[in-house]
Amino acid sequence: MTTDTNIYWGTFRFHDWRLYLAATEAGLCYIGSPNAPFSELESWVSKKIKHPVLQENDEKVAAAKHALQDYLHGETNEFQMPVDAIGTTFQKAVWQASTQIPYGETRTYQEIATTIDKPNAVRAVGTAIGANPLLMIIPCHRIVAKNGSLSGFRAGLDMKKFLLELEQQHAR
Repeated sequence: MTTDTNIYWGTFRFHDWRLYLAATEAGLCYIGSPNAPFSELESWVSKKIKHPVLQENDEKVAAAKHALQDYLHGETNEFQMPVDAIGTTFQKAVWQASTQIPYGETRTYQEIATTIDKPNAVRAVGTAIGANPLLMIIPCHRIVAKNGSLSGFRAGLDMKKFLLELEQQHAR
């Protein structure tokens, strides 16, 4: 017997961005790219979750909406909500390392690879960062190229630049 997995979703708006949010019973599991179509969420869910059933439910993502709103207005620099980061063991190690980067600071892909004791896995680190399902919550926007330039970000370089500038303005 197969069991369906409920995935609750809602829409978060900030300025001219529309982001789809999704949560499992365990916590927030996905934040979409700004203004991406709903099919981006559907595709991610179908690849990562067995027998998903998508249900629009703003209550299930309300805490995430409030936390993101506070973060994007510079009112908080951390997230206090349950998350369900769905990924491989390697991806989770990379994502965990990125959560250790202080607000308003950056690290390079090489530094993250070294942090997780995989100094030769710089490209794999980049791939894991690109697969981050929890934009902003897992702060992969804080990871930059070796020369300090902004490089790939699932949500686009404009969002990455915005987030880094926001954090630098509000770093305490």
